[in-house]
Amino acid sequence: MIDFRNVSFIKSAPSASQRPDGLFDIMFVGRSNVGKSSLINALCSRKDLAFTSSKPGHTRLLNYYNVDNKFYLVDAPGYGYVAKGPKDAFSEMMEDYYATSKPRLVVFLFDSRRIPKDDDISFMKYLNNEGIAVLLVLTKADKLNQSEKAAIAKNIKPLVAHYPGSEYILVSIQTKDSLNAVSAAISSLLKL
Repeated sequence: MIDFRNVSFIKSAPSASQRPDGLFDIMFVGRSNVGKSSLINALCSRKDLAFTSSKPGHTRLLNYYNVDNKFYLVDAPGYGYVAKGPKDAFSEMMEDYYATSKPRLVVFLFDSRRIPKDDDISFMKYLNNEGIAVLLVLTKADKLNQSEKAAIAKNIKPLVAHYPGSEYILVSIQTKDSLNAVSAAISSLLKL
């Protein structure tokens, strides 16, 4: 099992050409404000490892973290919201990243309260076409009522339909069990 307590920030990079050498990547990606940085902090049992903000569009660089000297966890900027700069900045950064640094796993975070939009589905199709393993993490589960929890499988069907064999985990950063499930799934998918 991966020891997410042994994590250190390495660097922020505006492009994949500036990624650190030596280890493979797993990337955390999703819409702006989906909870990527919050999940990283919760997994690592730290409050200040990855900077969080209530305002969308805060993360603008690829942030690299060394996890137990086994791999780099890459916190990617969110998509779907542009605070400053051209709207295709995320696309350009990600195309550059995937062209030069194919991650071994993408942890795709999706807000469990939402219905997938076209860009979510397109991104999932892209990952499938590239042959990149995906772990779908549905965030903010603590904000769901029972009927919303019951509707999840139907709501995310458009996402998983384009990625045969993909599984998903319903996660709240407030519960240790769901964090352990994410850690175990990552360990299993990476065979660590």
